[in-house]
Order: sequence, then C-alpha cells, then structure tokens
Amino acid sequence: MGYSMCKKCSDAGLNDMLSDWDSDMDGVECLKDTDVLHNGSRSDQEAARRLARRLYHLEGFRRSDVAKHLGKNNDFSKMVAEEYLKFFEFTDMTLDQSLRCFLKAFSLMGETQERERVLIHFSNRYYQCNPTVFTAQDGVHCLTCALMLLNTDLHGPNIGKKMTCQEFINNLDGLNGGQDFPRELLKSLYNSIKNEKLEWAVDGDELKKSLSELADKNHHSHTKSISRISSSSNPFLDIAHDPNAAVYKTGFLARKIHADMDGKKTPRGKRGWKTFYAVLKGMILYLQKDEYKPEKALSEDDLKNAISVHHALAIKAMDYEKKPNVLKLKTADWRVFLFQAQSPEEMESWIRIINSVAAMFSAPSFPAAIGSQKKFSRPLLPATTTRMSQEEQLKSHEAKLKHVSTELAEHRSYPPDKKVKAKEVDEYRLKEHYLDFEVDAVAFYDARDTIVTLDHKTTVRCCRRPPPACLRWV
Repeated sequence: MGYSMCKKCSDAGLNDMLSDWDSDMDGVECLKDTDVLHNGSRSDQEAARRLARRLYHLEGFRRSDVAKHLGKNNDFSKMVAEEYLKFFEFTDMTLDQSLRCFLKAFSLMGETQERERVLIHFSNRYYQCNPTVFTAQDGVHCLTCALMLLNTDLHGPNIGKKMTCQEFINNLDGLNGGQDFPRELLKSLYNSIKNEKLEWAVDGDELKKSLSELADKNHHSHTKSISRISSSSNPFLDIAHDPNAAVYKTGFLARKIHADMDGKKTPRGKRGWKTFYAVLKGMILYLQKDEYKPEKALSEDDLKNAISVHHALAIKAMDYEKKPNVLKLKTADWRVFLFQAQSPEEMESWIRIINSVAAMFSAPSFPAAIGSQKKFSRPLLPATTTRMSQEEQLKSHEAKLKHVSTELAEHRSYPPDKKVKAKEVDEYRLKEHYLDFEVDAVAFYDARDTIVTLDHKTTVRCCRRPPPACLRWV
C-alpha cells in the first residue's frame, strides 16, 4: 500500500512553518525532562502542529523517532499525534489497507503501552474518517489490536497450530461495541493478513542494530534489556516494567516452581524451594534476593524471576500438605508456582491482594473459541492494563462469568464418544480444564469485595525482619 494511499500535504510555506525550529526543539527537550505540559494553549497547538509536520516528513527525525513522540502519555504528545494523523486520509479505505499505510510511515517501536497508545491514535483517526463502518472507536481499536496479534500468530516464530479464520471470528464475538463484527469483514481481514503480513518501516541503522542483536542472541550473548520482561514471542503480550507503579504488598515468600509454560511439569532438578523478598508492584510480582528499596534499580535476576499476575489466580494449595501456609499461583500462560508465607494470615493476605490486582487491572481477554473444531487453543491474554473503569471492569467480569459458565455446561453435555481417538479425548479434557479454571478465576474476580479491596489499601507493607528459619531453604 504505502504513501500512494495517503494524503500528502503541500510543502508550500513549509519553511515559514519551520522557521522557529530551534525554539520548538528546546520545548521538546524540556518536555522530555519534565513531562509537564502547558494547558493546551494556542502556542502549544502550533508547536504540536510543527512537530507533527516534521515527524511526517522526517525533517530532522528518523522513522524510529516517530513512535516515541506519539506514544507518550501526556497532553502535548496527544496533540502531536492528533496532528500527525491528520496527514493520513483513510476515508473509504479498509482497516487493513489503512493500517498498512500507517505502519509504512514509521517504525512502530517502544514499550508495549507506548505502541498501544499509537494504535489508539490510529483507531481514532480511522473512525473519524469512516464513522459508519464501526459502532464505536473502541471497536476499531479492538480489531486493530486483533490484527496485530493475528499477524504475529500467523507470521511470527511461534511454534504450534496457527489461528484459523473461524477462531479469529469467534475470538471477536461481541466486541464491536457490544455487537458482532460483520462476518464477511472479519474473513476478508483474516485472509488479507494471512496472504500478506503487516510490516512497518525500519531505518537502516535500526535494521543493522536488529541484525547485530539477533547475531549476538544466536551466539548466546548474555546481554539483555532490563526494562522488559518477556512473557512470550508476541510483542503485545510483553510485560512492561513501570518504575512508578504502586506497591501493593511486600514480604518474604518461599517459591517452588510446579509447572512451566502451558502447564508442562517442571523438571525435578528445578522444583526446589527458594526464598525471596517478594514485591507486588503494579501487575508484577518481583522476587528479589534483598529487601525492597524503592530507590534501588532492579537487577537482571530480579527481572528474570518476575511473574506477571495479569489474568492470574491465587488460591490456597489444598492439595499440598508437605508444608503449611502454601498458596498456589497459576498465571496467564499456565505456569504454576507454590509460595509459602510466614503465617496463615500472610498467606490469605497474599491471595486476596494478588487476586484483587488481577481483577482490577487485567485487560479483557478475547473469549475462548467456540465451535465444533476438535483442536482447542487458549485465547491470548494481553498483559496491558485495562482501559475500563472499575464499574465497567466488574460488569465485564460478570458477563464473562456467565458466558464461560454456559460454555462449560455445554461442553460437558457433549462428552467424546468412547470410540474416538485418544487425541480427541485429550483435546476435550484440555478445553474442559481451561473452562473450569476460567470459571474459578472469574468467580474470584467477580466478587465485589475483591475488586474494591485496593481502593483502601494502596500501601507498602514492609517486613524488616529476616525470614524465619522455616523459610530459609536453598
């Protein structure tokens, strides 16, 4: 697609618009340092317009610089993004055509939340150009993110069954402002992404850097970023480390890894108990060797041991009797951890607060695929924070509980015939296990006393004492 599909601004008067370049860039540097903005004054709007024009025409910027200016969470960046998107005319274009055009203009790079903000700006512009195609802007954004996820699923390096068109359609059931997207539209979008993957522009220097990093990785380089925690191969499921996130609970916990990703049993040599100083910060449970100090930077080991609690469920480990005060934590990617707390009260506190964080901040997942297909695959669960209000989040849990409970009942009403192959029986049990877990998790999330717990307890609870002897295992 490319620029031939986009509106090109005339360069007439461009020099006049950019004559105050040095002044504008001084303001941008100030913005980087403080992230404090003016109140949307006329001068701010003019500065945003000039910066947007320079970003679009790559005057003094590289393609890799664009997203960082559009994805910041402040008023000025929002103004810049709004002005930048005005250079794109999406009227009467399909969503995939518009997305391809948009992504070819710059490199979509940066933290997950920054990339999502950029896509929100794109969705706003597309809806503005095509107000009758979708029920609401949220539907555009949902479908845009779904296309990005589909692109990774179909063309990414992940191993396993690729998402089918029917699964793609089922996953988007009811997400167009409470209604279904037109089936033919979804089929067309699926085939478009399947036949031609989404790609975005890459600067020459950035490409060399990426290839260099890939070569280093292939040679087992130990170098890694300490600002990201990778949860999977999908860029929209990466866990962003937010140094400014609220700390909900801290204290000593002993950890045992019970199951790896997808529920695969952890090898015996890696199951041993190990004590950490646990810090639940935002949606991430950090497991550190030393006590929590807000001013201390996280080490690579801290990030390596970190666990995201988005879409997770913590319960008392009723089936584990070797040690007291043990809770079980199951994560979105179906890893299972056992944690021993210092007392029954501490165990209950960790369970309550972990589930509260997961309930309040987990972004809604796509519903599980429904249909007669024999191969079952779990839906993708985004690690980004929900954009819903607390009341909307609660209603979402209520709706999902009803939906999943009904699906579980229907699933159990049609058990596999005794004569079917063992593989089909395994698929049936896998889906039943998933739905059963979802019912339990959402039932916890749906409890009103759970989802409001953090309203009155957003405090740091520090334990200054060393762990008791019963927790000092190696």
